[in-house]
Amino acid sequence: MAVGLERSGQRFLWVVRSPERRPGQAVRGPAQPDLERILPEGFLERTKGRGLVVKSWAPQAEVLEHGSVGGFVTHCGWNSTLEAIVNGVPMVAWPMYAEQWMYKVFLVEEMKLAVPMEGYDNDIVGAEEVERKVRWLMESEGGVELRARTERAKERAAASLAEGGKSKVALLELVERMKRGI
Repeated sequence: MAVGLERSGQRFLWVVRSPERRPGQAVRGPAQPDLERILPEGFLERTKGRGLVVKSWAPQAEVLEHGSVGGFVTHCGWNSTLEAIVNGVPMVAWPMYAEQWMYKVFLVEEMKLAVPMEGYDNDIVGAEEVERKVRWLMESEGGVELRARTERAKERAAASLAEGGKSKVALLELVERMKRGI
């Protein structure tokens, strides 16, 4: 991931989690990753000014709301997917497990709001693939078209959630039915 991001030449925010798991860690919270140990030597210095590496966690919803975000490499979890769509952020789909594979197919093949990361079925995605997908998303005509589709999806989502929108009406109808015990 690091080498691909660096080679892409694009600006980035990357949240790095610790690859280590220790007994009881989930109770105590995530360990802070040792960036000097897990990132390529000199990576932080070479990408200073265009890349920001954050340890363990960032406020994802707030980050995706920011207008400077041009794309999102996502594991295709449902919350991440919805946050990207309602903010009009195109995605690079990189599912890890369970239902994320199904969401990836939905995002890439049905909605056409994401481009798939290739190679994860071999356990390791190469730097070349990361670079290729980031560049495609940010520099290609296909990336421009993807951003336009994502912007239209954002507008449809906003309309659905607005007063009188389909989602809002359906939710209010559900609440009324629950009040009546139906």
